[in-house]
Amino acid sequence: MSVFNSGDAGALGKVGVLFGGRSAEREVSIMSGTGVHQALLSKGIDAHLFDTGERSIAELAAQEFDRVFIALHGRFGEDGSLQGALEQLGIPYTGSGVMACAIGMDKIYTKMIWLMRGLPTPRYASLDASTDLAQVVGELGLPLIVKPPHEGSSMGITKVRAGADLKAAYDIAAGFDEIVLAEEFVTGRELTVAVLGRGAGARALPIVEIVAPDGNYDYQNKYFTDDTRYFCPAQLDDATSAEVARLAVEAYRAIDCEGWGRVDVLLRASDNKPFLIEVNTSPGMTSHSLVPMAARALGISYEDLCVEIVRSARLKMAQGQG
Repeated sequence: MSVFNSGDAGALGKVGVLFGGRSAEREVSIMSGTGVHQALLSKGIDAHLFDTGERSIAELAAQEFDRVFIALHGRFGEDGSLQGALEQLGIPYTGSGVMACAIGMDKIYTKMIWLMRGLPTPRYASLDASTDLAQVVGELGLPLIVKPPHEGSSMGITKVRAGADLKAAYDIAAGFDEIVLAEEFVTGRELTVAVLGRGAGARALPIVEIVAPDGNYDYQNKYFTDDTRYFCPAQLDDATSAEVARLAVEAYRAIDCEGWGRVDVLLRASDNKPFLIEVNTSPGMTSHSLVPMAARALGISYEDLCVEIVRSARLKMAQGQG
């Protein structure tokens, strides 16, 4: 990572930190954005918080930001809609472009692309109100993971151990999304890989292993307790570590991510085979978040990570995604 001197702060201009928003992950986004804002200020950058959940696109345009750091999670911030507005306004922004964000936000479409690329991901089924749930259990087996494909932070997720419980799990997830994802449950180690850069220059940061209480890495255990344990770098043999990192970068590149992101992976206990779960195009930047943790393992501070990300802000559609 290139060295950032305080004298370079002026070259970044007026930076907006977009946070808050209107998704179910608003609370987490407020924590992320507040942390990023303080980090940029500490580096002498002219940074300003802007809550997209309380202020309009017209107000955003009136701020005349030279670039923005997107610290939003979920709908209306991570799904490509905001990215499209920023392209129209001509404001360079951090993270992936419109299409990559839209695909990454949809776990079903993400899996479809990964499978077309020959990348490993658990078997799945798309559920709606007319789906024969007994047939899904017969095809995928038990247990199953049921989740809304457009939510993050473990919102609406249920582990289904008995076929009779699938309808209730579907109903919970359907409260978030009309189409629901049912996924084969993979027993094993939970890993996540932060990726920085774009195209051929994309690189993986050290792998993080997550060990949550009773294997339940839910919203509470992600952000508000200290019971979850993290190991970074994850204790893996060299060959497995290299393969997980390679797959994460390939998964990130497959949907044309750039800037930064995080790819979640399960390492099957029976044979150490990695399975791709999802990609996050605007990961958390809270005190419990995993991308800053991975960066610290390389000696990159939270503040320097924020600077590297904001320096990568650009318009994608105008300049091309290649």
